[in-house]
Amino acid sequence: MRIVPVLALAGAMLNAQTKPVTRCSDLRALTNLQVSIAVATDVPATAEGPAHCRVFGQILPEVGFEVRMPAEWNGRFVMLGNGGFAGEDTDSRGRQGQYARAMRRGYAVAATDTGHSAATDPGGTFAADRQKLLDYAFRSLHVTAETARMVLRAYYGAAPAKSYFDGCSTGGRQGLILAQRFPDDFDGIVVGAPVLNFTGTIVRYAQVAKALREAPITTAQLPLLAARVYAKCDAVDGIKDGIIDDPLRCDFAPARDLPRCAGTDGGADCFTAAQIRTLETIYAPVQGQGKTIFPGWPVSSEGLAANGRSGWDPWTIHDGGPSLGTFFSEGFFRYLAPAKPDPNYDILTFDIDKDLPKLETIHRILDATDTDLTRFRDRGGRIFMYFGWADPALNPMMGVEYYQAVTQRMGPGTTDFFRLFMVPGMLHCGGGPGPDQFDSLGALAAWVEQGTAPDTVRVSKTESGKVVRSRVLCAYPEVARWKGTGSTDDAANFTCVKP
Repeated sequence: MRIVPVLALAGAMLNAQTKPVTRCSDLRALTNLQVSIAVATDVPATAEGPAHCRVFGQILPEVGFEVRMPAEWNGRFVMLGNGGFAGEDTDSRGRQGQYARAMRRGYAVAATDTGHSAATDPGGTFAADRQKLLDYAFRSLHVTAETARMVLRAYYGAAPAKSYFDGCSTGGRQGLILAQRFPDDFDGIVVGAPVLNFTGTIVRYAQVAKALREAPITTAQLPLLAARVYAKCDAVDGIKDGIIDDPLRCDFAPARDLPRCAGTDGGADCFTAAQIRTLETIYAPVQGQGKTIFPGWPVSSEGLAANGRSGWDPWTIHDGGPSLGTFFSEGFFRYLAPAKPDPNYDILTFDIDKDLPKLETIHRILDATDTDLTRFRDRGGRIFMYFGWADPALNPMMGVEYYQAVTQRMGPGTTDFFRLFMVPGMLHCGGGPGPDQFDSLGALAAWVEQGTAPDTVRVSKTESGKVVRSRVLCAYPEVARWKGTGSTDDAANFTCVKP
């Protein structure tokens, strides 16, 4: 599930409605030496979204982009992030839904495929072309933002009053890249579950793949693992509700807390000694060259999602085929990391002590780990970052450690422009046993436009269109605590406190 901002707060902040000053079809004339406007056409109103002008084109060499502009514009512009290795069709069904939701609130909206098509360059194969790699890593974001603003100025006769970026996963990494490399592009950035340390994440995937090759764990064993983790940690916060509120307070140890099989064959009701060692590798920090390369993985992603499958399936363990972690790891090591593509590279041969220096170049190109956000802060930018504590795809400690590092570098005033919200029980970008729906973009817009910094954000869970549970998200490091009275499914009965 993808978190969808409802934009409720944002829609009420800018009162002026700007109408087009030229015909949509006339925007085709914006084609220049770098930008080709392939399509500029009016789209009638539907039940899903308002009437708007759709512009689709390409920026050299192969950066596809799309801009949607409602007939009545509130002066705001939002650019949407990508997922995974990107290359998504900018006119896919999912994208159309995102465009419609933004335009219903008066936003103009844009997106890019980052410079390649997943249909013709699947997985990481696009990076065999080094320009496509650079476009994926950072360039496509900046040139799409600039091109979109050019289109907006031509259509409405005015530049955006406020510009926002909203992305999760790869989109979260993109948001931080924009703040670090192109601090003047956006006034506010929503950074969801960012794969900010892409290189470290991939190295961890490879280490886990090695451990699972030596002692595989089956999906049939995951319910037992989840049950033991939640039995140990669910009630630590004082409420037994199927949510591990703060995984860092959970004292779970596989060797101590899991039942051992009598022999060497594992089963649904026990783990072998070798399997327990594999689990310890999965949870442990990645060590190399005498230092920690990547943080240990906190518990809580083992739990069952709405589909009845563990959060680990298919990211960590997947019967009958490679996990998603292995898929991304193979794409990275075969195409993104090496100077010359090696389609046959075996990720199990990666030696962390010997081969880690070979990743320095891709780290500097791709990772969003720079903690110097001075330029973004000084020009008045704001960052709203969130991470699900139960994320099985990307380690939530990436978000925590990056935020702590920025705070250490930039001081206590960091909260004036950058805040982190950890979401208990939420999987990757949404879903999971905990409430996962909240208005991140609306909260960000209120911060940028009204100066109302978000101390708390209401988060809810819906089933069949009805809210069944609500809580509050607290600006890190504060956490939500039940007041001791009233329903534990009502946000009104929670307050934010220091842990």
